[in-house]
Amino acid sequence: MRSSPSFAATRSSSPAPSLARRLGALSLSLPLMLLLAAAGCSGSDATTGNPTPGDDTGSGADTASGDDTGLGSDTASGDDTGSTPSDTGVSPTDTGTGPTDSGAPSETGVPAGNIKTVFVIMMENHNWSTITASSSATYLKSLMTKGAYATNYKTPAGNHPSEPNYIWLEAGGNLGITTDNPPSANHQSTTDHLVSQLETKGISWKTYQEGITGTTCPLTASGLYDPKHCPMLFFDNITDNRTASSKHCTDHVRPYTELATDLMAGTVARYNFITPNLCNDMHGETIGTNCPSLTTDMIKKGDTWLSTEVPKIQASAAYKNGGAIFIVWDEGDEPANPLASASDGPMGMIVLSNFAKVGAVATAYTHSSALRTFETIFGVPYLRGAATSNDLADMFTAYP
Repeated sequence: MRSSPSFAATRSSSPAPSLARRLGALSLSLPLMLLLAAAGCSGSDATTGNPTPGDDTGSGADTASGDDTGLGSDTASGDDTGSTPSDTGVSPTDTGTGPTDSGAPSETGVPAGNIKTVFVIMMENHNWSTITASSSATYLKSLMTKGAYATNYKTPAGNHPSEPNYIWLEAGGNLGITTDNPPSANHQSTTDHLVSQLETKGISWKTYQEGITGTTCPLTASGLYDPKHCPMLFFDNITDNRTASSKHCTDHVRPYTELATDLMAGTVARYNFITPNLCNDMHGETIGTNCPSLTTDMIKKGDTWLSTEVPKIQASAAYKNGGAIFIVWDEGDEPANPLASASDGPMGMIVLSNFAKVGAVATAYTHSSALRTFETIFGVPYLRGAATSNDLADMFTAYP
């Protein structure tokens, strides 16, 4: 800034600046000082006005959070779809929760993908070709136009009778079990099985067994209920070493009648393993009068049960908001000779979900594929056969 003549004359005639002149200079320089201070504190490049590296501007793409596969790019400015940094519904490794879930309880282990809640319904001892050829499978045939169904789903080779297949779905192998003996004979000490993995991650689970009371841990057969169709009961850490009064067991192994109540209340678990009784699962009684397998249309019994029970699940918030139903048979047709093994299949595997494809899927699958799918959905390590198997991804439009 150029000085005025009077200011210059005053400066040349005075040996030292007066107080007034000092104050005047200060008033002139103060705006410039404020501008410089503001530029220094803003974190901006003085030339371009852009943020300097490492500055968080509070808006725009949040590069620390990565790409959230359930929600798209996560921005700090707030395109909030239902989760916040303090949301306890996201596990430490999750990058997002996806759609807000109103159909299941809040917990620490909500799956990060599209599928939030799994329902496995176990059926028994029929090849898929036997089901589709039967005039009694009216409801099951209707599901073929509403969801995905596998045409080449088999047991692991030679894995019979029933119990080893249930164990395989829980543990990725039969663990040396080759009989249908009860937990007192075939119990396992390992904790490397699916529901134990879920507990470690804080993910809720229940198995609903038709025909139990729920007052004790159902370790022995009674009426149309058989523990060989409840794989969790074969693991000592679930039953407190085969203790009938085990609270851990009775908290998770519940009468099937409670499923409808839990669905309506919105308290259903994330993983639900459902076993109908021996009449309703198409197995039938070897000895008995309720549904003797040799004289009863077991396909019709199972088909009727499914036609009543599956719609109840589909009507729930848990199913509508990221649920998936897996209807699977344990093994194939049983031969007339009771001493011979059942068929390896192919058996049925039907997937119903808003994320399921519609129609036939020819990919070859086994029970290892199913377990790997559940472990993928819940983000836990693959066990035994699941570690080297494919999954059921081909049956979905969005997975997991």
